[in-house]
Amino acid sequence: MSRNTRFRAALLGLLVTLPLPAGAVDAPYEERLYRLGEVLGSLHYLRNLCGETGSLWREQMEALVTAEDPAPEKRARLVASFNRGYRSNSEIHMNCTQAVAAAIARYMKEGEQLTHETAITFGN
Repeated sequence: MSRNTRFRAALLGLLVTLPLPAGAVDAPYEERLYRLGEVLGSLHYLRNLCGETGSLWREQMEALVTAEDPAPEKRARLVASFNRGYRSNSEIHMNCTQAVAAAIARYMKEGEQLTHETAITFGN
């Protein structure tokens, strides 16, 4: 199973297992979700830079936001985290290079780890 497939499967598992947030109280896993948003934004930019076409990583982010169904302020923070990951990489990387390929591998590993650990720690 490829890292891409494992990461997507772990993300789907996370979406299914996370408990619904209770009102205005911050979920204990919220900071992890913001970091995951940054990772997804980074992957969306970098993988497309290296030839992937489509919006898979943005769709994964949309699924995460939909599953969380956050209040408007938290939704804005999640979207901002995705955009921060996208923008920070677009300001640095203009071409697909060995460094970009290495960054993609690191983000894939981190995203897979975040989703797996969050599902295990906070899943139902």
